[in-house]
Amino acid sequence: MPIMFTKLMLIMFTNRFMILATFLVLIASAGVIQAARVTVKLGDWHDVTLVGALNRWDQDGNHRRPVDQKAKIDAPAVDFKAVNMGGNRWVFQNLPPGKYDLLIMAAGRVRIEGWTYAPVLEFDPFFPADATTEQGVRKFIVDDIKKSRHYENKVTPLYLGGGKKTVRVLVMLIRDKPTSYEGHMKGASTIRHEIWQYTNRYGGWQKEKRTKVLDRILLVVGQLRRWTWLWDPKLGGIEVKDRPITVNYRRPRLSGDGKLRGLYPD
Repeated sequence: MPIMFTKLMLIMFTNRFMILATFLVLIASAGVIQAARVTVKLGDWHDVTLVGALNRWDQDGNHRRPVDQKAKIDAPAVDFKAVNMGGNRWVFQNLPPGKYDLLIMAAGRVRIEGWTYAPVLEFDPFFPADATTEQGVRKFIVDDIKKSRHYENKVTPLYLGGGKKTVRVLVMLIRDKPTSYEGHMKGASTIRHEIWQYTNRYGGWQKEKRTKVLDRILLVVGQLRRWTWLWDPKLGGIEVKDRPITVNYRRPRLSGDGKLRGLYPD
């Protein structure tokens, strides 16, 4: 009886040990794929001050964190910051798996960032930032936005992308006329970026009331008008998995033909 009891205890101990060992192996394996090295090469762009990564949306297109009502245009709250390794190489050493929008700050009040067209309605898919739409549909939507009344005095559709049934728009909204914020900030202005959606219903395009806000910033008009804040689809939806990746990006043209869309200094 003692021998059988001893064997039983040995078997139980062995089984527990194997389960524990398997659990530890799984944890170790998970640790290997939890992060990846992401290198951003900026060519001959020498005056960059920050390269950040934004993990804006969860898998359903909901905000991972609320939009900061006290955000600063010159100090964006990125989720991860890359380290300048020299030679215009900025490295995120351990970036967890996910899809990221990259953001670049440079001297001279320059801010450039990427985006993806997050869902506006439940159960809708994401659209990549380089999605496009038909010229006729684009013209209708741009005209509809121009004719509509808004609180902001400058409402600019920057990029449009989608399909035959759904089109989303990255919109820049600026109010640089007197606002109700004058009481605590003289000369206050606001800038906001949102994703709007137009849905084709019964052969006609209609704007959805719901939107997705990317940011909202309050600042003095004079400061706003000195900034360059541009949006580039090349920096949006960077997918990170379990292997190192490299993003090659050169300083975009800030004037002339082929320039990016967004805010330019007055």
